[in-house]
Amino acid sequence: MHGEVVRAVKESKRSKRSRFLRDAMVDVQIAGRGIRSRRVLLAMRQVPREVFLGRRFAEAAYEDSAVPIPKGQTISQPYIVARMLEAAAIAKSERVLEIGAGSGYLAALAAKLGREVCALERHEALVERARSRLRHLGCRNVDVRHGDGTAGWPEGGQFDVILVSAAGAETPAVLKTQLTLLGRLVIPIGDPNGVQWLTKLTREPDGSFIEERIEEVRFVPLISG
Repeated sequence: MHGEVVRAVKESKRSKRSRFLRDAMVDVQIAGRGIRSRRVLLAMRQVPREVFLGRRFAEAAYEDSAVPIPKGQTISQPYIVARMLEAAAIAKSERVLEIGAGSGYLAALAAKLGREVCALERHEALVERARSRLRHLGCRNVDVRHGDGTAGWPEGGQFDVILVSAAGAETPAVLKTQLTLLGRLVIPIGDPNGVQWLTKLTREPDGSFIEERIEEVRFVPLISG
C-alpha cells in the first residue's frame, strides 16, 4: 500500500490533467452550485482527490458523485464535502474533530482550513490507509485514530468544529458536550436507509443549540463500536 500511495501522490503532483480536472470540478460542481467560501474553494483546488481513492476508481476522482472505498464506505460527493466545510466555517485558529475519517479526504481539506484536525475511523484497515495518504501529502496537523465515533474524542477536550461523515437518527449527545461555546457541529440526520438532512448545530453562549437544516443528503450509517 505504501508504494501505491507514493506513486499516487507523485503522479498527482506532476499531472497537469489532474489540476485541470480539479479546477473544473471546483468551478462547475462547487462554485457553480453556490459555494462561496474562498477558503473552501481554494482548499478543494489544492487537495488531489484521486490520492484518496484506490487505483480502480482514480478516473472517477472528479466526477459529481460519491465513490466507493474499502469496507463498504464511500468518499463523499465533492459538492457535499464543500457544503459541510462552508457550513462549518472553520477559522485558522480552530480545532476540528471529524467522525468517520474514511480515506482521509475531508480531514486533508479541514487541515488546510483549521489549526488541528483529530479524525476517528471505526474500520482499523482504513486508519493506516488515511494516515499514509495524509502523511505523503504533508498534512502534519492531522491525527487519525481507530475508535468509536459515537463516543467522540473525550481526551481531546472540546472542539470548535465537529464534522460527522455518517448519518444517525439523532446527534449523539456526547458529541454536543465536546463542542465549544459558539462551536459548530455538522452532521447528516435521518433514516440511515432513507431521507437524511445535512444539519448544522451551533452551540450558543448559554449552552443551548440552534439547529439549521442545510439540504437533503445520503450518507452511510453512523455505527457504534
